[in-house]
Amino acid sequence: MTDPDHEAWTAAQEETTVSVDGHDVSMAYRDSGTPSGTGESTPVVFLHGIPTWSFLWRRVAPAFDDDRRTIAPDLVGYGNSDRHEGFDRSIRAQELALADLLDRLDVERVSLVAHDIGGGVALRFAAHHPDRVETLVLSNAVCYDSWPVEFISTMGLPKTEAMDADEFEARLDFAFDDGLYGDDADPEWLDGMKAPWLAAGGQRALARAAVATNTNHTTEIDYGAIDADVYCLWGVDDRMQPLAYGERLADDLDGEVVELERAYHWVVEDRPDAYREELREVLL
Repeated sequence: MTDPDHEAWTAAQEETTVSVDGHDVSMAYRDSGTPSGTGESTPVVFLHGIPTWSFLWRRVAPAFDDDRRTIAPDLVGYGNSDRHEGFDRSIRAQELALADLLDRLDVERVSLVAHDIGGGVALRFAAHHPDRVETLVLSNAVCYDSWPVEFISTMGLPKTEAMDADEFEARLDFAFDDGLYGDDADPEWLDGMKAPWLAAGGQRALARAAVATNTNHTTEIDYGAIDADVYCLWGVDDRMQPLAYGERLADDLDGEVVELERAYHWVVEDRPDAYREELREVLL
């Protein structure tokens, strides 16, 4: 499998309009693989976190196209989705956007694979729509009171707007390099992760996303309402979202923990082969 670059990933995306608290917002998404309604397998939705976009899944989602319909949206305010002023980017709002996206795509039941704040979105959706989630795979996901982390909380306005372009890009470089187990990020991944934030309006958009992080949106979840099969596929060396939170989720949700060694926060980039293999065991 050849890894797509971020331009090819963008070219393959589609766009629709979703509603967030009465605001119409465009959402970009990759929709590929086996068409919905073919066979009995549910579609798989891949949810990224902050400060990434759906390109995070470049080495994972396409590997399942032969077996499942795969949908990888850019959260609103991220990637190639709308990033203008005037709408909420919080986990609560992202759950609303996800629900609207699935309705617009006529998708009733899904498996969710989620990382970072995408995990918080997935947990909320699974708690509020237990009949719509078959399998829930959580990777180094925010949950309970595990977040926000210092890097994100210090990226809010007005500090980020005051940075010059070089300082802002250096902060992004640090975030992505520091979140890897190895010393050097793949240049294409690093360039792709930064591209939306380095585009016009991106610096302010990231600040808006950062200030929208609200721990209450995961502490208030009724975790007992979740009825999906739960797997915590976790990079064990992560200091930002430690394995202990994955273990707590597994205990509370009667799930399983799958540990990936030599993986830090960006687990799908650190261990893509192992991640795909473990995910295949769970989903297929």
